[in-house]
This record gives sequence, C-alpha cells and structure tokens, in this order.
Amino acid sequence: MKYTDRQRLQKILDYADKLLVYLAEHQISKEQLMSDFALQWLVTTPLYNIGEQVYCLSDDYKKQHPAIQWLMIAGLRHRLVHDYDGTNWKIIIEVVFEELPILRDQMRALLEEEP
Repeated sequence: MKYTDRQRLQKILDYADKLLVYLAEHQISKEQLMSDFALQWLVTTPLYNIGEQVYCLSDDYKKQHPAIQWLMIAGLRHRLVHDYDGTNWKIIIEVVFEELPILRDQMRALLEEEP
C-alpha cells in the first residue's frame, strides 16, 4: 500500500510518541539505555520505522520542509539496519532523548498546518 505524505507524517508522529511515552512511563534513563541490550532493541524498532517513513516521503514534500533533517533521519535507519554491530549508542541516546522530542513537535506542527 502506498501511503500519502500526510499518512507517513502521522506514522512518524505515532512511532515517536509511543517510544517517548514508553521511556517516560518506565523511567528509562540514558544510562540504562547505554547498557541494557533489551532496551536497545526496544528503541531501535521505532527508529527503523521512523527512518523508513521519512525515506519514503516524496522528494517534493521534503524539499518544501528543508528545516527538518530528512537525510539524517533516513540515514540513521540505514545505519541501524545495515551496521547494527557498529552502533554508537551515545549518538542513539542523544537522538532519542534530545532530537526525537523535537521531531515529534515538528511532525505535530506539519500535521496541523496541512489539511
């Protein structure tokens, strides 16, 4: 099934929300994520999905919203999938705890402005 850009934005928002809510509800810290393999697996699945949805957004849509780091988001997904053993968890922790809340807010704003 081919999704619209709007549907993809909603999926990105949903994955980000679910991950951030889970981390908050379970009071998962950066330190826990750095050392707990099961938590690392839990975090990577939503990141894969976010990256895949970003990768599949139309080029026109991404060009209309250049403030969002589309290439970096999709690139993170490719890196996690194809070089999992080489994952730098310090970077992933920064992405999850610092960048993902910003992306979530950006997705909300885009969805609010788009009919």
